[in-house]
Amino acid sequence: MDDEKILARRFEADRGHLKRVAYRMLGSATEAEDAVQEAWLRLSRSDTSAVGNLSGWLTTVVARVCLDMLRTRKSRREEPLEQPATEAFDDKDDPEHALEMADSLGVALLVVLETLPPPERVAFVLHDMFDLPFEEIAPIVGRSTDAARQLASRARRRVKGGSDNFEPSRERHREVVTAYLRASRSGDLAALLAVLDPEVVLRADASAVPVGMALVARGAEVVARRALAGFMAEAQLALVGGEPAIVVLRAGAPFRVLRFTVADERVTGIEVLADADRLAGLEVTALN
Repeated sequence: MDDEKILARRFEADRGHLKRVAYRMLGSATEAEDAVQEAWLRLSRSDTSAVGNLSGWLTTVVARVCLDMLRTRKSRREEPLEQPATEAFDDKDDPEHALEMADSLGVALLVVLETLPPPERVAFVLHDMFDLPFEEIAPIVGRSTDAARQLASRARRRVKGGSDNFEPSRERHREVVTAYLRASRSGDLAALLAVLDPEVVLRADASAVPVGMALVARGAEVVARRALAGFMAEAQLALVGGEPAIVVLRAGAPFRVLRFTVADERVTGIEVLADADRLAGLEVTALN
């Protein structure tokens, strides 16, 4: 048997495990399969002769692929959350395992995991669900060992609290968005940083930024400085789809919309929309 066939056989032995890792991170069977396939492509192009633990190496590769997918995902997901784990993993040869997956990875857990920032989600899944040590998780999420441990701890508190406790109330969500708007309008960098999570991620569509500017910004200071250089003087509080948001109006119509994800009384995510077709599909109600 040649080396490629041996490698393929070893990969197939780990495929089920890799798919479970990817699914718990991504919440989508289609994306999980894509991540596993990407891991195979990377394996087939790599020299693994010096790799002592191929299963661990593959788990690390899949985790990095999933982290990249979470960070660049353009939509919340390709598949509905209601898809049960037994459908995502049609394990005809092992029905007991399929039932175990359904019990351990229900819709409620996926809902809570979906709210976590990508680094927290990856750290929590790898450590709490697959027992990967923080020394190995740290380079995957680009943090120190202690910081990776903190990411998992923060995620654990949110998961234990459940989706109901994790999601802020409408009133508190509005207070946080209002504080962001107030700080941005006044040019108060310190106040803006206080309302942003250190790991906040801003994602903008191509119509919302000048040509050549990155569509994704990460980190409180980077996001804050972009906010201070933007259109905030013309912005106002609004409800978008019933959720507190910020809108810039031109001729009475939305010209730019900022939607917010809030957790632990801080902004963890901002979506900036300016594409005319996307704005036309939003229900926007300006607030005083």
